[in-house]
Amino acid sequence: DRGKLGELASKIIQIVSQPYALDDKHATIGTSVGIAISPYDGIEKHDLVHNSDLALYAAKNGGRGQFRFYSADLKDEAEERRILEEGLRDALANELLELHYQPVVRTEDNMVVTFEALIRWEHPERGTIGPDVFIPIAEESDLINELGAWALNRACQDAMAWPKSVRVAVNVSAAQFAHSDLIAIVTGALETSGLDADRLELELTESVFMGDGETIDDIFRGLKDIGVRLALDDFGTGYSSLTYLRSAPFDKI
Repeated sequence: DRGKLGELASKIIQIVSQPYALDDKHATIGTSVGIAISPYDGIEKHDLVHNSDLALYAAKNGGRGQFRFYSADLKDEAEERRILEEGLRDALANELLELHYQPVVRTEDNMVVTFEALIRWEHPERGTIGPDVFIPIAEESDLINELGAWALNRACQDAMAWPKSVRVAVNVSAAQFAHSDLIAIVTGALETSGLDADRLELELTESVFMGDGETIDDIFRGLKDIGVRLALDDFGTGYSSLTYLRSAPFDKI
């Protein structure tokens, strides 16, 4: 019964999403649910698992904390995602991506102090594909680290042509932040370009704190040892907590 399954899914989401007490802190863990029903959505175990996974992806893509039933049009979405992933791999391999720069202006004297690097993908057939489309695809595959490394290297190289008083800011996703190669990638981008470390600003969101606490602290320490600046982006829109501000070495919010 789809109605009962929907009620069960809502109950699971509600129960799992309740805050957990961990020592003197609280942790919130969200969940999403995808549902496929036999025999309508498949007879074999493989088909049911595959189709429920497509429904789960649709639930997460719809904003998380939701449930979705499988429907035939999700197969088209999955195929579209696969095509875009292949296109993104090709764009990375053939230098088809661009960095556009958004200025950060100091209101006191109207001077540009930073340029924020924004990745843009101009597809030869589809035109402009927004980062809201291709960044999630990169994060769900192994492409996010390659994409992030490309952006860091290109941004540092471009910044060398600017006045030394102007910094460059590069977004680092939670998936990229947690990767073991991040410190080496940042160090390599600075050494290859010759950019001073304090002219590079890494923009992070609160989602980076959802990983292992000890690992996160080690990464923060490593980045500050290099000398780069750290900015907390979009504070107040995610897992807002003043505790993060006490424990993490941010230079800017």
